[in-house]
Amino acid sequence: MKTTHKGFTVIEISLIIVIALTASIVFFMQKNSLQVAARDDKRKTAINAMYYALEKSYYPAHKSYPAVINAGVLSNVDPELFNDPSGLTVGATDSDYRYEPTNCNGDICEKYTLRSILENESDYVKTNSN
Repeated sequence: MKTTHKGFTVIEISLIIVIALTASIVFFMQKNSLQVAARDDKRKTAINAMYYALEKSYYPAHKSYPAVINAGVLSNVDPELFNDPSGLTVGATDSDYRYEPTNCNGDICEKYTLRSILENESDYVKTNSN
């Protein structure tokens, strides 16, 4: 007479644990990668919004660029976009966003560079088109 044992062997349980651990490691690596990409996309969106506000609204009205940018200067940009993912505003020490005006005479500048520090790529840079 044969006796049958119900349950799993040590090898089967070990295999299931290894598969579960591997899947969880892959999941967390992908999750981190997606979060980094989302933060980089947010940075690019913010720089693009500031760039288009400067080029399409500010420059045609003033025939120059401002020495500093903020929500008061570029009122048609969502104020939240002036804060990087860490909450620091454009130009603040350690901010991911930089506005670098050049050829300035007081508050009137001829050129600028907008820059964002990205995590997965090189800096995202936009310069004046005029």
